[in-house]
Amino acid sequence: MAGTGVVRGMIGVDKMGAKILFIDPATYETQKVLDGFQRTVHELLIVPDTGRAYVPIYGDGIHGRNPNPGHTLCVIDLARRSHVADIDLRPYIAPHTLKLGPDGLIYITCENTAVVAMIDRTTNKVVGAIDSGSTNAHRLIIAPDGRRLYTENEEDGEVSVIDLPNRKLLGKIKTSHPLAGITISRDSATVIAVSDQEPVLFLIDTQKQRVRDTVPLKDVPKPAQIARYSPDWNILGVTSLNSDTVSLIDPSFRDQTAIKVGSQPMDMAYRGDELFVACQGDGSVHVIDIPGRRWKQSFKAGTGCESLGFF
Repeated sequence: MAGTGVVRGMIGVDKMGAKILFIDPATYETQKVLDGFQRTVHELLIVPDTGRAYVPIYGDGIHGRNPNPGHTLCVIDLARRSHVADIDLRPYIAPHTLKLGPDGLIYITCENTAVVAMIDRTTNKVVGAIDSGSTNAHRLIIAPDGRRLYTENEEDGEVSVIDLPNRKLLGKIKTSHPLAGITISRDSATVIAVSDQEPVLFLIDTQKQRVRDTVPLKDVPKPAQIARYSPDWNILGVTSLNSDTVSLIDPSFRDQTAIKVGSQPMDMAYRGDELFVACQGDGSVHVIDIPGRRWKQSFKAGTGCESLGFF
């Protein structure tokens, strides 16, 4: 994602429309639509240094009910704005969250096989997989220090702890609720797990490997979904799919502001002092003024985007 420097473009993953959108970052007009994808495009990784983006084909269901899981990771050329390759992940299926590791490999949860698959970007090949020890590995996060990878295992109510350099499962941390999202603090000391049962966050001490605190989400009546830090780590954004809100939370978790957005907000993208929230329920994207902690404007983008990014 573009935290500094010149923003050349914006990309939206239209999950509900099974399309990938290129959006003008100044006018917010949709400039180009990539179509013809199997259902359904799901989440996004942008790698600025190579001008590539990666979008998984998850399947036509939802977590826990995905009878026709996908097995493909689509490669998008950002300069040409085209779909240039597909990576076959089989035997691993239902690819979901993906992150770039410190070793240059892509790490991606494959839900229905409960593994984290590893992809070599130079060959577009799967080069291994790490067992998550879960029923379904949902979302993942990589610690900034590069030592650990954590998966959030939704219905298990557990977070798997993976030794990233040695690519092995170390254990699991139990929470009292099913989970929906995960992120980690700048110092790699605290994993933030989002409850799928109540509007709370679990703060997990990564050294003691246990929940050290539970933070209620202020003015959010229903459980939240996705948590994402800003590039400067000064703000944590948390969306609530069922409350139609995004919460701006300071790093101490003492100061929170819940802001109403569109229907079913999902993932977010930061650009300078703005936060962009994709709302899959009504095809809107909402722009939040971070310093003012207020709604700024909205625009239409496809049928319903889940993920956004700048490049």
